[in-house]
Amino acid sequence: VQLQASGGGLVQAGGSLRLSCAASGRTFSSYYMGWFRQAPGKEREFVAAIRWSGGTTYYADSGKGRFTISRDNAKNTVYLQMNSLKPEDTAVYYCAAGFNTDPSIGYDFWGQGTLVTVSS
Repeated sequence: VQLQASGGGLVQAGGSLRLSCAASGRTFSSYYMGWFRQAPGKEREFVAAIRWSGGTTYYADSGKGRFTISRDNAKNTVYLQMNSLKPEDTAVYYCAAGFNTDPSIGYDFWGQGTLVTVSS
């Protein structure tokens, strides 16, 4: 599985961005796709995940009410819509896919990161 993340950029606080993660190669219906982020000097943390089959979504507390993860089956693409962005959302965002049973850990495949910078 190859994952290509895109959509990062510079945005002012309160603004919005939509990240995309296109999956290619061998894909399966019964896996999770997730978004993680890593801020400078911090560990990578879980942001959101979606179960490809069924579309159940999961969010870290940091993004609840502001972030929405969704998928487009036809395009094999997962999106992360981020609204009301805060400076503390600044990080490199990574997408991941896997056969893990916990949507927040244990992913098998990772894409390259896309940088999100939120200015105050």
